[in-house]
Amino acid sequence: MLTRTPLALLALVAAATLTSGCEVAPLKPAPTPTADGGVAGGTHGDPVQLLATLKVAKAGSMKDYSRAKFPHWKSTGQNCDVRDSVLKRDGTKVKLSGCNVVGGSWTSIYDGRKLTKPTQVDIDHMVPLANAWRSGAAAWTTDKRGDFANDLDRPQLVAVSATSNRGKGDQDPSTWKPSMRSAWCGYAKDWITVKSYWKLSVTTAEKKALNDMLKEC
Repeated sequence: MLTRTPLALLALVAAATLTSGCEVAPLKPAPTPTADGGVAGGTHGDPVQLLATLKVAKAGSMKDYSRAKFPHWKSTGQNCDVRDSVLKRDGTKVKLSGCNVVGGSWTSIYDGRKLTKPTQVDIDHMVPLANAWRSGAAAWTTDKRGDFANDLDRPQLVAVSATSNRGKGDQDPSTWKPSMRSAWCGYAKDWITVKSYWKLSVTTAEKKALNDMLKEC
């Protein structure tokens, strides 16, 4: 049996990366939807305690904001990207063509809509990119913003209906909540988990809304 040296292995990885022409996101276990309407990814911790630790500040400026400053979706190898990873994770009876998702069914945790085509599904950023920008991400590097926009380790990415995602836009829980009240508990927990990990601030109104939503738990 032939054994490659570590140096040879590194050379192969570098060559593969150059050939793909795109950044490859690490292949790690992805979060999965939970019964309370949230997404399980990492440890939530006590959401009330986590919320109490978040910095409270006024929303920052949108000056110089651009979605291009949050590069997504990263490649996850084999002609697959982070969007495909979320579709596979959140769907049932998912059909693939190579690594690309071409069929399956999804239930939007925000509004309960049943989706039967990948094109009907939006991948929502739990904490919207523009909200993150106003909450501290404006000071990050582009690489860090890319990690945030492709975060499969926290409950930051979830497959939902296009209607609910576009209705949400870049709003925080003080101005937008899932239409299904049963999803409020999980939504608040996931929002807090993401903001806590990435050390993003919350506004006074946002914090109050999150506390109110946690009462549904």
